[in-house]
Amino acid sequence: MEKEEWDNQTSPVDFLLLGLSNVPKLQVPLFLLSLMIYMVTMFGNLLIVVLVVSDWHLHTPMYFFLGNFSSVEICYTSTLLPRLLASFLTRDRTISTQGCMAQFFFFGCFAGAECYLLATMSCDRYLAICQPLLYARLMNWKHCLQLAAGSWLAGLLMSTIVTGQFSKLQFCGPNTIDHFFCDFAPLLELACSDTTVLRLVTLIICFLDVVFPFVFTLLSYICIIAAILRIPTTMGKQKAFSTCSSHLIVVTVFYGTLIAVYMIPRTASLRQLNKVLSFFYTVLTPMVNPLLYSLRNREVKGALE
Repeated sequence: MEKEEWDNQTSPVDFLLLGLSNVPKLQVPLFLLSLMIYMVTMFGNLLIVVLVVSDWHLHTPMYFFLGNFSSVEICYTSTLLPRLLASFLTRDRTISTQGCMAQFFFFGCFAGAECYLLATMSCDRYLAICQPLLYARLMNWKHCLQLAAGSWLAGLLMSTIVTGQFSKLQFCGPNTIDHFFCDFAPLLELACSDTTVLRLVTLIICFLDVVFPFVFTLLSYICIIAAILRIPTTMGKQKAFSTCSSHLIVVTVFYGTLIAVYMIPRTASLRQLNKVLSFFYTVLTPMVNPLLYSLRNREVKGALE
């Protein structure tokens, strides 16, 4: 059916997620790969959380935020991969409208919280390196709790607003989502009602939830790198850079792939590339992040030992 023929009909009860590939021979390898990634992601991030909670050497603001970051990664991955694994196993790629909106809501919630936590972690490193005399007073436990709670609440609030606007839309056939989860752009392609308000609200939310934390993080690291370069000794530079290098890599990979995903136009020839990049920042980076923090960090390696 053409889209115009659906205009006067109600929204579909179910959506069909096309997933990563329609090739039957790839379903089992993709299931095994995704299962391995999910298990490693959960184990790595849970290990970070347990270490931060149990080892008193890690009871500092930097590791408190790292524990929150790993918790977000656990929730973030769990909104996407279990559904993807089930579709590989059962070959059932349908998802209800309510289920799709729920997945979209939780994905937006945890992605927003992650952006703010990355900004908070960069602020922590900025104060530690550039304003060490103010660090103890500004990064006390009360402020740390407020910053962490604010990050979670900001993601929750902004995702609630966008999902609320999305739920008001009328969706027309075909009910096929050319993605492996219910993301913004693929869903918007299926809407047949007026999306002007949604686009305006989303633009404002993206500025507050992605652009503002990204610019804040970028400026923090410009100041940090400038301060490190002013340190006279090579050993001093290495020591200062080692405290933030892991976080800088995580920020670069996360925002690099995120910006690439949403800047690439969703043309027919580029949709597969869009899926691959989406898989990278939503699935692979949460798996790699605990490895970066554990392999490049003396305190975490010491707690592991």
